[in-house]
Amino acid sequence: MRIVFMGTPDFALVSLKALCDAGHEVAAVFTQTDKPKGRGNRLCASPVKEYALKEGITVYQPASLKRETAEYAGIIISLQPDVIVVVAYGKLLPPEILNIPRLGCVNVHGSLLPSYRGAAPIQWTVINGDEYGGITTMLMSEKMDAGDILLQQPVKLDFSETASEYYQRLSHVGAELLVKTLSGLEKNEIAPIKQDESGVSLAPVLTRSMSRISFDMPAERVFHMIMGLSDWPCAECVIDGKKLKIYRCELVDRDSCHAPGTVLDSQDFTVACGRGSVRLTEVQAEGGKRMPAKAYLLGHPIKKGTVLE
Repeated sequence: MRIVFMGTPDFALVSLKALCDAGHEVAAVFTQTDKPKGRGNRLCASPVKEYALKEGITVYQPASLKRETAEYAGIIISLQPDVIVVVAYGKLLPPEILNIPRLGCVNVHGSLLPSYRGAAPIQWTVINGDEYGGITTMLMSEKMDAGDILLQQPVKLDFSETASEYYQRLSHVGAELLVKTLSGLEKNEIAPIKQDESGVSLAPVLTRSMSRISFDMPAERVFHMIMGLSDWPCAECVIDGKKLKIYRCELVDRDSCHAPGTVLDSQDFTVACGRGSVRLTEVQAEGGKRMPAKAYLLGHPIKKGTVLE
């Protein structure tokens, strides 16, 4: 099958590799423009671009498909794709492009639609403490994540799994389901199913403003917030006037009652919540490196009774 692939991060790269390994012809790749990274703000290519260039695949990086629709629609028409595959591209496709391929535009989405339409479905699955998430392949429409469902694969969330770990696991599930979906479309073996609008929920983009953790919340809520915000934007609190990032924690109990934010055990970094307590297990001091909490405590002893802001 001849494919135009649109995607940007590691999550999309797994699908691109799977398509190539399955013998599909990737005629071109569309990915976001290079972004500045690091202390020197050096422009860096996306993982998808780096792989495409290595494999000799033509790469396009439009700043806006909406503003440059005519130019890029013309390019895509000339490529004569059977299908456009979109995986975490980060841009909406105008109708002029959606209507080009004979089999439509297929999107890999990190939830069981219609649940969690939006930019961060995997993170919100973890933040909300869901038992199951999953992957949906769908035919794209003009409305975001509202197209007809092709295939779905539920995936149980491990209670000790951070959003970044679940994200990596789902990227492989998504790649496998994508290959299966394209095979089914080519053989006319898949009947698209309209989404049930009564079951729609949203997964809005995460922002840095969400980072500050309130220990006034119940321990289970604090636990899911910390695990869901890892690795970005990353939960954080303040100790002795300095920020402390929290990448991972454990739920100690759901019922104990102590002043929220109080360090209950200075040896293992157990912290009281509005109800119950959590144990911080992976942290990063301001200006320091990410490390296990026990290693952090060796260099930053904390007295029992200290209150985290």
